[in-house]
Amino acid sequence: MKRATLILATLLAGCSFVPRYQRPAAPVPIAWPSGDAYRANSAGLARVDYRDIFRDPRLQRVIDRALANSRDLRAAFANIEAARAQLRIQRAQNLPTVNSNNTVSFVDPGTGRSNNNGAPVVGGQRTNFALNLGVTQFEIDLFGRVAALTQAAKAQYFASEAGARATRLVLVGDVANAWLQYGADQSLLKLSRETARIAEESVRLTRARVEGGVAPRTDLTQAEQTLELARANVANQTTLVAQDVNALTLLVGAGVDAADLPGSIEETLPQLAELPAGLDSSVLLRRPDVVQAEYQLIAANAQIGAARAALFPRLTLTGFAGLASNNLVNLFTTNAFNYTATPGISYPLFAGGAARANVRVARAQFDTAVANYEQAIQTAFREVADALARRGTIAEQLRAQEQLTRAAEETFRLAGARYRGGVDTYLGNLDAQRQLYQAQQGLVNTRLIAATNLVALYRTLGGDTLIDVTPQGPVPAGGK
Repeated sequence: MKRATLILATLLAGCSFVPRYQRPAAPVPIAWPSGDAYRANSAGLARVDYRDIFRDPRLQRVIDRALANSRDLRAAFANIEAARAQLRIQRAQNLPTVNSNNTVSFVDPGTGRSNNNGAPVVGGQRTNFALNLGVTQFEIDLFGRVAALTQAAKAQYFASEAGARATRLVLVGDVANAWLQYGADQSLLKLSRETARIAEESVRLTRARVEGGVAPRTDLTQAEQTLELARANVANQTTLVAQDVNALTLLVGAGVDAADLPGSIEETLPQLAELPAGLDSSVLLRRPDVVQAEYQLIAANAQIGAARAALFPRLTLTGFAGLASNNLVNLFTTNAFNYTATPGISYPLFAGGAARANVRVARAQFDTAVANYEQAIQTAFREVADALARRGTIAEQLRAQEQLTRAAEETFRLAGARYRGGVDTYLGNLDAQRQLYQAQQGLVNTRLIAATNLVALYRTLGGDTLIDVTPQGPVPAGGK
C-alpha cells in the first residue's frame, strides 16, 4: 500500500493547473503619434542612468542624497523585504517540517507510576530512553497547489522590486523638477529685482520732470504704481524661492547645500542631455510600473492554478523514525530503531461550493489584474505621447519667445527715448515696460518647460536596464 502510494505520487508529481500565461496585447498603437507636434523616431528606451541625462554635478549630488534618505524608498524596500520573506515562507511549504521529540521516562513496574522529574532511579523503577524525528501532515503536492502558491509569491516579490524601481524613478524626476523650478524662480527673482531697480530710476526721473514742470503729476503716480507692483513681485518671488527650498528639503529628506542649488534656469539647460532615439511603443513594457502590473498579473494567474488544485484531494504524509531502549547503552543499536509512515487523503465532501467559488474569485482577480495592466500601459503611452508632443514643439516656442523678448527690449528702449524727448506720453513708456517684463517672464517659463520636458521624457520612458521582455513575461536581464 505504501509503495503504491509513493508510485502514484511520483506519476502525478509536476501536475499543474496553472493556466498557460500569455501577455495581453498592448491596448495602444505600436507606433508613437505623428504629426506637426512630433519629431520622427523621437522616443527611445531609456537604457541610461540619470547621470547620463542630468549632467550637472550639483543636481547629481542632490539626487544622490534623496536616494539615500527618501522615506518613500525605505517603505518600498521594506515591502521588498516583506515579499522576500513571504516567498521564503511559501517555499518552505514544499519541504517537510521535521520535529525532534526526545524523552527519558522512569516507570515503576509495580504501580505503573512514572517519574519524569529527573530524580535519580531508585528501587524497582525502569528507565526508558527515546529519540524521535517526526513529520506531521506534510502535503505531497500532487496537483501543484503548493507550487502554484509559490509561483504567485515569487511573482509578487518581483512586483515589489519593480514597484521600488518605479518609486525611485519618480523620486529622481521629482527632485530634478524641483531643482529646476528653484532655478527658474531664481531667474524670476532677479528679473523682478531688475524691474524694481528700473522702476525706481523711472520714479526719480519722473519726479524731477514733474518738479521742473515738464511732466504732469499723473506721470509720477503711474511710475510709483509700477514701482510698487515690482516690489510686490520681488516679495512674491522671494517667497517662492524659499518654498522651493522647502520642497527640495522634503524630497531629499535632509537639508540641501546652497552650493548645490542653481543660480538661474539659464545655466541648467546646457547640462541636460537628450534621450536616445527609438522606434515604437513596445519600450513601455519595460517601464517599472508596467513591469510591476505584469508581475501582479502573473501572480493572479498562478492563484487560479492554486484554486483549481484545491478542488482535488490532498495527500499528506505523517510519520516518525526513532530509537527507543530501556538501556542507554543499547539506544543506538539496530534493534532500537523503529519507524512509522501514515499517508492520508482528505477531500471535502460538502463545503457549500466554497472551493469552486474560490476558483471564480481567482478568475475575477485575474481579470482585474488584466485591466490594471492594460490601464498601466495606456497611462504610460499617454504620458510619453504628451512629453513627445511638447518636445517636438518646444524648440520653436523657445526661439519665438527669445525673439519676442528681444523685440520687447528694443520697444522699451525706443519708448523711453521718445518719452524723454517729449515725443510720446509716459503711458507709452509704461506699456512698453510692462510688455518687456511679461516677455522676460515668458522666456524664463519657456526655458523651464524645455528643461522639465527632458525630465518628463526620462521618467515616462523609464526603461529598466535590469529587465528583459519575453512572450512569457518580464525576466531579469540575461535571465531565463
